[in-house]
Amino acid sequence: MYTEALSIAEYADSEDISVPTGTLEKLYANRAAAYLNIVPGLHDEALVDCEKALQLNEGNHRALYRKARALKEMGRHKEAYETVAKCSLAVPQDPNVIRLTQDLAKMLGLKIRKAYVRSKVRVYCLTDHDKPMGMALGMPDVTPLPAVVDLAKNPLADTHEFKQACSNCYVKTVLDFTLYTEEHKCKKDILLGRIKNQPDKSWKLIRPRPTKSQYVGPYYICKDVAIGEGCRYPGHCTFAYCQEEIDVWSLERKGFICRDFLFDPFGPTSKINLTVPKILQEHHGIFMFLCGVCFDHKPRIISKTNKDNPSLCSHPVTKHAFEDQKCLVHILRENTVRYSKIRPYSPQNQMDICRHEVRYGCVREDECFYAHSLIELKVWMMQHQLGITPENIVQEANRFWNMEAGSQGSLVNSHCTQHYIQFGPPNLKMQFVCGQCWRNGQVSEADKNKKYCTAKARHSWSKDKRVVLVSSIERKKWTTIRPLPTKKPIPSQFEICMHVSTGKKCQYIGNCTFAHSTEERDLWTYMKENNIPDMEQLYEHWLQSQKPGWSEEASNSAIKENGKQIHMPTDYAEEVAGNHCWLCGKNCNSDRQWQQHITSEKHREKVFNSEDDQNCWQYRFPTGTFGVCERYLKGTCTEEELCKLAHGNEELKEWTERREFLLMKLAKARKDHLIAPNDNDFGKYSFLLKDIK
Repeated sequence: MYTEALSIAEYADSEDISVPTGTLEKLYANRAAAYLNIVPGLHDEALVDCEKALQLNEGNHRALYRKARALKEMGRHKEAYETVAKCSLAVPQDPNVIRLTQDLAKMLGLKIRKAYVRSKVRVYCLTDHDKPMGMALGMPDVTPLPAVVDLAKNPLADTHEFKQACSNCYVKTVLDFTLYTEEHKCKKDILLGRIKNQPDKSWKLIRPRPTKSQYVGPYYICKDVAIGEGCRYPGHCTFAYCQEEIDVWSLERKGFICRDFLFDPFGPTSKINLTVPKILQEHHGIFMFLCGVCFDHKPRIISKTNKDNPSLCSHPVTKHAFEDQKCLVHILRENTVRYSKIRPYSPQNQMDICRHEVRYGCVREDECFYAHSLIELKVWMMQHQLGITPENIVQEANRFWNMEAGSQGSLVNSHCTQHYIQFGPPNLKMQFVCGQCWRNGQVSEADKNKKYCTAKARHSWSKDKRVVLVSSIERKKWTTIRPLPTKKPIPSQFEICMHVSTGKKCQYIGNCTFAHSTEERDLWTYMKENNIPDMEQLYEHWLQSQKPGWSEEASNSAIKENGKQIHMPTDYAEEVAGNHCWLCGKNCNSDRQWQQHITSEKHREKVFNSEDDQNCWQYRFPTGTFGVCERYLKGTCTEEELCKLAHGNEELKEWTERREFLLMKLAKARKDHLIAPNDNDFGKYSFLLKDIK
């Protein structure tokens, strides 16, 4: 019938009767579907009709899908994959398109493992008589490490190649990037990759995975890049630029690989090049000893040596023998404080990161043979090759930061309160001051503990209380800078507000997205070009330029006010020990503070949820009613997202897996005393306490 209709259309065209192109493309696309459904399928004829339909409308997703099917049946898998990728841009959630994409990816050797959640559930439920909780399924019993450890443990090892580069050897040309192989001191801060056994041998840049977006579906190629043009949103695009990026991002999002181990860490000479300074240059922070008994306490307590008696820890009640119980810890200060315990190295340790610890916390804790953090893994690798002791690691770390502080000190102005390190635009000086004092005509910076300003009023030094001042070489006047506009897309260049440029006050009601001074325009441009989205990150970068590291003196005792010690969440290790929430990076120095923290909504949300967890799931959040909607199966469900039942067996299956996963996180939080014993009200997570009927 479609053939007869096309014959009539052809006859009409010979009689100068116009047939709409929309009708013609539907006829060709539908006849292609008929060809495919004939047994055996007429794939050549279907491909010809799809090509004709696409000549009339290149965006016809049905024709693209059927063309991909025809190419697949003809054995032209690479062309089929490229075709279905274009179709995915038009209908990303179509189950048939997704299924075909996955089948083709498997045929091309690019299949991504998706059973990691189920395997984790099985491993979590093993008894003490089964394989260790920290081990992957199917692995042999733990044996001592061989002389050379194989660390190329990633599912892309058979299909992809990876290498490191830097901006000096991987240079952008007019049309593309070029990799230069001349000898130079490579920083190795860029990851490159390519698919094996492909005609295109060029190395592709693999950017860091975007984490700002809450998008949970599969990744796709940027439309601009797909048609051979430059991306309109460079630096901010959340779409992939190449298939290699999609493959790495998909596995990174699921916590299945770490990009640091996509290449051989030992290098071609099978030797570790890690040292304490190199680790600190990459990860920052400091190594120091804390009381191991307090650190392993539930909840965690942070205590170091007692000020009056260094042989004991600083716990106010139970003073443990410090030398006998000390443990090596890496402490990193970012927006919060993160403590990473470095367990003693032994030949039984496995040189890989425990996937359970990354996802919901390893229940074996210190008995696990796998590393529980990337920093612990690198320290183990260094100890395996160099035989360095924990005491030597702490000494090397202190020596490194003392040298860094000395080299930075030569750049600092000798003035006791003003620190004008060259950071930011070259024509601007920058400093952060107390906002309340600035409004009163005073210039007050932070005290040495970064807790209060230096004025007599002692205003709190928090992100909403400080302001950034800049001074240009030309004007030599300090000017306040407003936060970077959040308008999307960010303009390619910032302009001066028309009212301000004429010497008037800005008349715009709200947050004007135009700069109010040349200094503000220059700093905004600098922030945009260096991917600094807000003032908090600008402050962190500026702070690191003032003093890139910190020594034990920086983690001095808490400030005393009216004879009372005050503890802040951003302290590293206080002289007086207190409970520490490793989820939120917060220290509490009283039971009341601790109870207020663990019952707060923000803390509860962190117990169950994280940004990476969100990206692991494809369907809606479980409603608590575990069953399939019969109306959805019949096509009559009108509630859509509001329906309390699962829309299909796949969604129900994911809901069940997600419930088991959340129960694991809840069990870990209860074990670490991060939830009050009698607390059973978890809001939208309360369905975890109910049995599935």
